[in-house]
Amino acid sequence: MRNAIIAIASAMILSTSAYAQTATSTTAVKEVYVAAKPTDVLSSNLIGLDIHNGAKDKIGEIKDIVISSGQLAGYIVSVGGFLGIGEHYVVVSPGAVKVNYSENDKKWSALMETTKDALKAAPQFKYEGRWAK
Repeated sequence: MRNAIIAIASAMILSTSAYAQTATSTTAVKEVYVAAKPTDVLSSNLIGLDIHNGAKDKIGEIKDIVISSGQLAGYIVSVGGFLGIGEHYVVVSPGAVKVNYSENDKKWSALMETTKDALKAAPQFKYEGRWAK
């Protein structure tokens, strides 16, 4: 009889601890590491990339990227100027710039259907305030 009571008590303790372990193991763990997919683009591939139009004219250069709520929100494009003097910066929609990688040439390219004059006439972005360099 004593062995039966010990067996029942042991079973109750084991089932309670198993339940507690199950209950605590259901908490969600935030993902810490992710894998870059072959179709992903790194910011270093974009910064400094010349933008051309359909006529193959260089119309600007990607100088920076804008990230909003974890998503790409725009490209900061420089237009005009010489050796960094007199540059005009504008923010363009990511959908307006087609970024491509050529496997054959091992090169990145950017295409935007506009003109240098249209970019110069766009609202200017200034690196000031929280964006000062």
